[in-house]
Amino acid sequence: MTGLPQTEMSVLQEMSPNLKQMRQLEYAVLARQAIRIREELKQGVRKPYKEVIDVCWGDPHSAGVKPLSFVRQVLAACLYPQLVNSDKLPVDVRQRAQRLLQECSGGSVGSYTATRGIPEIVQRVSEFITRRDGGAPSPSENIYISPGSQWALNNMLKILVNSEASTRTGVLTPVPCHSTTTLSLEGLGAVIVPYYLSERQGWELQVEELKRSLEAAKGVCNPVALYVINPGNPSGHIQSRKSMQEVIRFVSEKRLFLLADEVYQECVYGENSEFVSYKRVLAEMGPPLSDTVELASFHSASKGYMGECGLRGGYVELVNLDPAVMIYIYKIFSKDSCAPVLGQMALDLMVNPPQPGDPSYPLYDEEKQHIRTALVHNVKKARAVLNSLPGFCCQPVEAGIFVFPRIHLPPKAIQKAKEVGLKPDTFYCTRLLEEAGVMVSPGCEYGQEEGTFHIRFCIMTPEDIMEEVLKRLTSFHTQFMEDFS
Repeated sequence: MTGLPQTEMSVLQEMSPNLKQMRQLEYAVLARQAIRIREELKQGVRKPYKEVIDVCWGDPHSAGVKPLSFVRQVLAACLYPQLVNSDKLPVDVRQRAQRLLQECSGGSVGSYTATRGIPEIVQRVSEFITRRDGGAPSPSENIYISPGSQWALNNMLKILVNSEASTRTGVLTPVPCHSTTTLSLEGLGAVIVPYYLSERQGWELQVEELKRSLEAAKGVCNPVALYVINPGNPSGHIQSRKSMQEVIRFVSEKRLFLLADEVYQECVYGENSEFVSYKRVLAEMGPPLSDTVELASFHSASKGYMGECGLRGGYVELVNLDPAVMIYIYKIFSKDSCAPVLGQMALDLMVNPPQPGDPSYPLYDEEKQHIRTALVHNVKKARAVLNSLPGFCCQPVEAGIFVFPRIHLPPKAIQKAKEVGLKPDTFYCTRLLEEAGVMVSPGCEYGQEEGTFHIRFCIMTPEDIMEEVLKRLTSFHTQFMEDFS
């Protein structure tokens, strides 16, 4: 008798069709390839490189960025409280750790917390938002700390998506868009209603495109929300106040819920560019919009200069939601007990870093500026190198930690990709990984206009690592274009 055991077959038969229909990430192809290459290198197989450089993901520490000393010192003292009484740590570190431990049940990071997070930390997040947004109130009861911002976004999507409705729920989603959100939508059975950012205009979000997208959804689904990423991932654009005001008027007119992913708000470096939150712009527009537009905004300790991806700490702030809906939001967050306590503490340190005059401030500021200087250097160098290579075109990058250049692949390369069963930009990435040991993501992972191809890679790395990435990429690309010319 062949095939799966009966018990396994029944599980497969009962599995949600939405889960079955979730697409396979292109990353899976590259991940398997990278595992094989690393194993070959360990076994002494000769290659033109000694190690694989992975710049696929927005994981700064994995890419070589050093953790901020203040953050790790406080967390170390919280994990091993004897350090609170040790003179080996700066006094402000010990004081911060002592306060955080006092706010934990039982004085331990191993204890559960309230569903929305440790109340004192939630309050300090609220105060941070109020400072950031020019005094606009941020009631703490509207804030939920979560295991990363994506977790909170997924919970909000569960609230918005009605899987039992006769007409499927739709969410307007940018193209390009990082893959975790689109996978979440697919898993919930929602319809992804794409709206295209204008690459020729520096990945600008245009309201006319939102209108086109909404019109195209008629008869296909019931659109309930608009998802925006500002600063953009992977696009690296940042919205102006004027653009955000137009978006707010659009969602108000069309009665859409606004989901604002703002996790890269700290990483803004374009000339004359600044981050302004959707919450602030909405508040400044005044009634009736400021009292009626429903908004959820997301932030995270994983991104920015802290880069603590593995600690899993983020939050969502909810604006103008019906109190009856808030009851269900509490229910859906409470099923997860609470966010990891160390992630909550990391979030607290992000929103309340050392201040001038504190013993830890000089080193904290030095380390943060070092990361920022490297990021600015890397984005300038990456754009210059990419735009000097035949076939590449990289738009200005104003914010975030990625570049997302377009690549014009030769027809022979596109044909070869079809022959081996890969999408053209995935084919390019597999060749880059095999021949140069550099792991980047293909643009098809994030969505792109038909007939265009892109790659994405992280630029929040030490300068020497980015120099090596660009050196290998240049050498590989020159040979690749010759091979397929």
